[in-house]
Amino acid sequence: MRFNRNLTNENKALRALRAGAAGLAVALAVPALPAFAQASPAAAQPDRPGPTYADIAALAEASELVIRAEIREQITLKPERAPGVAPGFARLYIEGATRTLLAGRSGVGESLAWLVDVPLDAKGKVPKLKKSEVLLFADTVPGRPGTIVLVDKAAQLAWTPALESRVRGVLTELLAADAPPEITGIADALSVRGNLAGESETQIFLAAKGDSPVSITVLRRPGQDPAWGVSWGEIIDSSARPPEPGTLRWYRLACALPPALPSSANLARDPEARALAEADYALVMSDLGECERAITEAP
Repeated sequence: MRFNRNLTNENKALRALRAGAAGLAVALAVPALPAFAQASPAAAQPDRPGPTYADIAALAEASELVIRAEIREQITLKPERAPGVAPGFARLYIEGATRTLLAGRSGVGESLAWLVDVPLDAKGKVPKLKKSEVLLFADTVPGRPGTIVLVDKAAQLAWTPALESRVRGVLTELLAADAPPEITGIADALSVRGNLAGESETQIFLAAKGDSPVSITVLRRPGQDPAWGVSWGEIIDSSARPPEPGTLRWYRLACALPPALPSSANLARDPEARALAEADYALVMSDLGECERAITEAP
């Protein structure tokens, strides 16, 4: 008799879980789902390359919430409830428990529900994620307390202490009072020759959100290597230095600037001065290096 009662309770719980999955699938139907139509392999396969600084910064900046959560239950959605799932993937309805709120409103409850696409294993089976811990980059869903929507296909990552430490570091930079603004393009660029042979100065003025003044200065002196730096304010500092790699200031430049100086932004009319501005910009981009991403895509 006790066995039958327990079985009945389990069936009720399973029906409730399936009902939640169906309800969430409808609530987060197209167009919300394409944003994470393929989950990051790193979410289910920890041996794959982990996220780069650019990955973490992009996910953190796009999210209302950054949550460490434990997965309590999972259910695989039927194909008709999971439009757009890529071959080799399955869409899961997940119920989990909040462990730590790294960023966002403190009103997030203990219970969470979300959808995520995960890659099938080598045998074509859905991985079992129950009891595993994950880091989630997500937004809230208006009118559905406890329901979140992932901001990107890579927005569920397998939690590790090292990854959490890295994410906290990026969040600290983003929330700092002197956080650099988001760069939206190049406003103007101008090179001026000096009095000595081989002497020049190039000023590159950047466009940024909030009309925040940002400029790059490239100096060339006879017998010296070219030097450049970034001024994050009204005053152009000739002693400014390049940003350190793997910092938010580096990310703002390396991951936002175009690969080449737009011709429309080059104010010089003299062909030599224009060529110098282009060369100095190429020097800056070379020193910044590639904006490497392992799990996200550039917008």
